[in-house]
Formats: sequence, C-alpha cells, structure tokens
Amino acid sequence: MPPSPPPQYATPPQRDSWFAPLSIDLIVKVFKTTFFHPFIAWIVPLCFRAQNMFWDAPPMLVSIAWAALISLSWIAGAINDRMAYGLPREVDLSDEVIVITGGASGLGLLIAEVYGMRGATVAVLDVVEMENGEARGVTYYKCDVTDKDQLARVAAKIERDLGTPTVLINNAAIVIGKPLLDLTFPEIDRSLSTNLLSHFYTLKTFLPALARSEIGGTIVTVSSVIGTVGAAGLTDYAAAKAGISALHRSLAAELRQSHPEIRTVLVTPGQLSTPLFYGVQTPNRFLAPIVEPVDVAKEVIAAIDNGRNAAIGMPLYARWINWYTVLPAGLQAVARRVAGVDMAMKTFVGRAGAKKGGKEKQELAIQAF
Repeated sequence: MPPSPPPQYATPPQRDSWFAPLSIDLIVKVFKTTFFHPFIAWIVPLCFRAQNMFWDAPPMLVSIAWAALISLSWIAGAINDRMAYGLPREVDLSDEVIVITGGASGLGLLIAEVYGMRGATVAVLDVVEMENGEARGVTYYKCDVTDKDQLARVAAKIERDLGTPTVLINNAAIVIGKPLLDLTFPEIDRSLSTNLLSHFYTLKTFLPALARSEIGGTIVTVSSVIGTVGAAGLTDYAAAKAGISALHRSLAAELRQSHPEIRTVLVTPGQLSTPLFYGVQTPNRFLAPIVEPVDVAKEVIAAIDNGRNAAIGMPLYARWINWYTVLPAGLQAVARRVAGVDMAMKTFVGRAGAKKGGKEKQELAIQAF
C-alpha cells in the first residue's frame, strides 16, 4: 500500500485576490525557460534565416548577439558551479542509507516517503510518532536528537539494522515564537538545543560512518533566511539558524580537505507551508511567496540524487538574501518595514494549532515527484 502524503494543515481564513498565485518566482521561472534559455534564444535567428533574412540584417544581428550572450551566461554558470562545488559522486539508491532527523512530519516526512518508495533505505529520527504510521522503506526510531546518549544508541541500532549511513539530513527544528522578554530559560535551552546543538550531536554521531563509507556520503543542513535577517519574536530561532549556517559552511571547508568524497547541501528556505510556522502571515506574496515543502523536497532530492554539493535557496529572494547585509542601515530598516518581517509573528499559532480542522490528502504531494 503506497504511503500517504503529509496531512493538509488548516490555515487561517484569508481573502485571496484572483492574482494571488502570481509571484516574482513564477515570472522568473517562465523567463528562464523561454527568453533566457539558450535553446529558445537560438530559435529566433534560425526562424529569421528560414524567412530568407540576410545574416547582416539588424534583427538577425541583434538576435544572434542575444543568443550568444545567453549561451555564454549559461556556460559561465556551469563553470562557476564546477569551481564552487566540484565533481559529483556516484549515487545508487539501493546502496544508500538515509538518516533524517525530524522526519515524522512536514518536509522530513515527505523526503523520507519519496526515498522509501524509490528503493532507498530510510531511517527517521523524531520524538513524535510518524504522522502516516509505517511507510514503505522507512524505519522509524524514536529519538531525542538533543540527547547524545540516545543518539549513540540509535546510531548503533541503525547500523545494525539497516547498514552504514551514507546520507544525513539535519531537519529537526522547533519554533517557540515568543519575544525574548517572554522566553523562559527552559524554553531558550530547548530551542537552542533542538535547532543548533542537535546538529553538532548528529554530525559527531553519524559523520564517522559517512567518512568510512566506500561510496562517500551527503550531509544536508536545513537552515532558514531568518538566520540572516532575524525577526521580532524569533531571537532564539534566528540565532540557531545563523549558527547552523556557519557550522555547515565551516564543516564543508573541513571536509573538502579531509574527506572530499562527502558532499554537503545547505538549504535556506523562506517561510514553509508546514505546521512549524502555522499562523504566520506572509505580508507580500508576490515578492515573498510561501514555499511548499514539495518544491523544497524536489531540490533536496535532486541534489542528493546527483551526488553534488549545493546551496539551495527558495523562493527567489532567499538566493539573494546575503545582499541584505551589505545595504546601508537606513535601507535595511526600510526593507524590513516594506517586507513586514517583524510583524509576521503577531499571528503565530504554531504546531499546536496546525491540525485544527485538518484532514488528510490522499494523492497530491508524493505524485508530484
């Protein structure tokens, strides 16, 4: 019986305009597959030539120059990726043992179910039971990733039951969603332990296994744009996400020297449509659309399948978010007010309210792959 996709979580009622699905990401995607694609760009001069237009005619020269510019841009992009990320490793899903923390729901569960269906061996680590019960190819281990002793016992059990791990996806996270003045010390400890320290613990636990694997390995770190810009009501979460982004980059530099066969993938999404941020309103859906977990999962899975190093940012602004830090302080303040980033948590409900009125979808997310 095929596994069911994650449940559809209830969202606060809101009035959408007819152009709500339109976003800058959609526009860029359309242009990237049309006017900014080398194949389409070269079709134009070929069509002119088919109409017996001379090679030195102005429209022909302009179309050839445009096609050449687009082609050179794509070639430069490919060279940049090769210089930045190196050669990919060989990936055979039948040999891969994938460990996913926080994989009982949301993005982690979606990735786990897809890989389970495709023949990989998947271990899900979480403190809560899996939302969909058992899934083909997925083994659930109840584990608190902030507990080093539990992690050690579960790691030994995974290696005994499933084999040597080759992929580690650090996805576990919690959101408390309170201003610093309202946070208690236990809440701060729990947030930083789950969102930051657990990454150190899982890496120290599973990295030795990835290092001795004959087929190499891949480490995926799920961070957030909040780690770069920060936000009111998310001091603990932002600090942790900034920390794991820095951890990932430093670890990638170390592995390039000591274990070049291990690939690293940094995922920096904007607001995800998961119960983690239930209730948070996106002030501008055109510039900062809510990201569906299935879209992030596609990118993560493609990076793992291709055995490559990668930096994944979604939506479009997430890929350019580092430029925010070089803006003058005044422009940063204006950008924050326009984006409404510091007001977004005013309507935060969190995971506790995510399932009110929710019901299960039976067909959509998994079939998207």
